[in-house]
Amino acid sequence: MKKSLAILSLSAMMTTGAAYAATNETVQTTTIMPVTTQAASEAISVQVNGGALSEKGYLKAAATEPMLPLRAVTESLGFKLTWNQETLSVDLLKGNVFTTVKTGEDRYAINKMFTTLGTAPELVDNKLYVPASFVSKVLHGSITTEGASVSIAMKEDVKKVQTTGVITSIRPIRDYTAIQIQGIGTEGMVLNVNKDTEYQMLDGTKLSLSDLHVGLTVTAEHSMAATLSLPPQTSTSKITVLDTKREANSLGTAGVVEEVRTDDKGNMSVLIKGTGLTETTPSEVVLHIGDETAIVDKNGDKVEKSALVKGANVIGFYGPALTKSLPPIGQAWKIVVGVKQE
Repeated sequence: MKKSLAILSLSAMMTTGAAYAATNETVQTTTIMPVTTQAASEAISVQVNGGALSEKGYLKAAATEPMLPLRAVTESLGFKLTWNQETLSVDLLKGNVFTTVKTGEDRYAINKMFTTLGTAPELVDNKLYVPASFVSKVLHGSITTEGASVSIAMKEDVKKVQTTGVITSIRPIRDYTAIQIQGIGTEGMVLNVNKDTEYQMLDGTKLSLSDLHVGLTVTAEHSMAATLSLPPQTSTSKITVLDTKREANSLGTAGVVEEVRTDDKGNMSVLIKGTGLTETTPSEVVLHIGDETAIVDKNGDKVEKSALVKGANVIGFYGPALTKSLPPIGQAWKIVVGVKQE
């Protein structure tokens, strides 16, 4: 009888141990563990641009910096937030600044660049909190901590610079549009424009984004700050078109001049082989060069027709009317010389 009881007791202990091990394994495979309380934390008051927030931050006993309520802080700074329930992450957007914050992941993205802050965002009572350094290192604001109080300041960058170049690409991206000038691929600069960007002709005539097209020479007023990507991207407040007229439905082909032709009447044409700037643009085209054809460098400055020689890197811009021959033949209204090819 005693032997039977001993076996039964051992069996119960083994069953209990197996259940305990299974419970531990379940906890270890959980990728995101929301924090349900701010226990053992000091409450931190938060001010944004001089105004106090009703929501508090907190500082854990062993932490090196306070955690701030993400929604309350960023909405006060003018950001639009979108919550993604499946990934427990938040997308933040303001003008041309876009970043994503994910619960439990110390990997912060802004304008396609990633950084770590040493502390992952925490979900506390269904609210997402980020380390205070998020404001300074990701949003580029200033932050001051005094005792149990944090002050945040972020002013719009009023310092602007101007850059001139020929438009080579216009691409809608979410809530903004990327306009590339001065080159293709990784060359040149990308002007990020949004609903607040102004457009005009040189004489002051108002335009809209839909009036822009590839081939136009423009001057952009943009922020001094730019991303470290290739090409760099910058927030743009105004674009002025320098051409006296626009060419509707303009097409473009970037490549190398394979042949320069001159007929018995002195009319000049060039054969360009390379890459169409859009999916519907030919990669090989013959373009007639007329008296009205503008020949410029990547900045839009005039260059001599003699620059159009065999082997020159160019981008040819022309109207949609092309012959059905191979290669097709069209009339160039602008040729950009000296643009690096990918």
